[in-house]
Amino acid sequence: MHNRYALILAGGSGERFWPLSRRATPKQLLKLFGRETLLQAALARLQGILPRENILVLTNVEQEEAVRELIAGQLPAENIVSEPAKRDTAAAIALAVGWVAARDPDAGMAVLPADHLIKDEAAFATTLNAAFSVAENSDAVVTLGIKPTWACPSYGYIERAGAVAIPGNDSDVPVFEVVRFREKPDVETAQEFLDAGNFSWNSGMFIWSLKTVISEFSRHVPALAQFVEEVRTTANLSALLEEKFCKLDKISIDFALMEKASRVLNIEASFQWDDVGSWISVARYLSADDEDNRSNARVFPVQAANNVVYCADEESHVALLGVEDLIVVQTGDALLVAHRDKADQIKGLTEGLPEKLL
Repeated sequence: MHNRYALILAGGSGERFWPLSRRATPKQLLKLFGRETLLQAALARLQGILPRENILVLTNVEQEEAVRELIAGQLPAENIVSEPAKRDTAAAIALAVGWVAARDPDAGMAVLPADHLIKDEAAFATTLNAAFSVAENSDAVVTLGIKPTWACPSYGYIERAGAVAIPGNDSDVPVFEVVRFREKPDVETAQEFLDAGNFSWNSGMFIWSLKTVISEFSRHVPALAQFVEEVRTTANLSALLEEKFCKLDKISIDFALMEKASRVLNIEASFQWDDVGSWISVARYLSADDEDNRSNARVFPVQAANNVVYCADEESHVALLGVEDLIVVQTGDALLVAHRDKADQIKGLTEGLPEKLL
């Protein structure tokens, strides 16, 4: 079996979950679902799958201090790398590919966002190991898809063809050829995808061999292939990043590589998954009363229904009178009151806020 590595993408702007999240503490650094953060949970899921020295956490300069403090002792210090600027996922992943290539150019590699909620760790391990096996025994890049449960317009979709056999693959998990990636659809189109039955949600989790991904970079994004080589051979990674990273194109890995790759395969995950994209997503995991008011605090509703209340201090008391469909989020220095239908627009709200609240 080849050496296997994982990149955990742990950047983010901290805007969707304002006022609880800020630039220095985005979603993956918050304890939204218990005693550990999403980043800590992402690391825990890899225990038993990969040695800790084979895990790279990539963050940014605004969040590096918080990330290092949060996972101190869990990884070698040099395995936490900070981007000097935000250049989207293609540049971030190229950095990681170069980092892994310097250690083992024959390795397999997984790309895993830090801010997803996955509770079934055993099913995750089975799926990820299967994806590694497929990637190591093919010249394809492998995507993890999520079986759609409703016609969601907020996710990208993966259109699949039939199942294929991969010679040498030791997993019995079904593998499908990818026809194409589909951008976020309108609700009607999403329903068509759901009815067709051969579409998965695009989870943003990718697995490949280094030889395959470097070949694809060379073919489709030569500038990133050059950057991979520079990272692989540099004696001073920090200096290289300061000089070169900001000059890379700002483009997602989906547009730069995945939609152009010679062969893409899909494995549909067997675990429940949530990308926790808004306060509405968080609400699904909060306590609910008979009127579907959901909260983590002490709420006293009167003629109130379908509200979401989240307090940084869970001992806070919140009274609701005659209101419906609100999001109420309270922190020590800010209070958000928004309509549930505007949850996806909270990110834009932060553009008009004082710097001290960002």
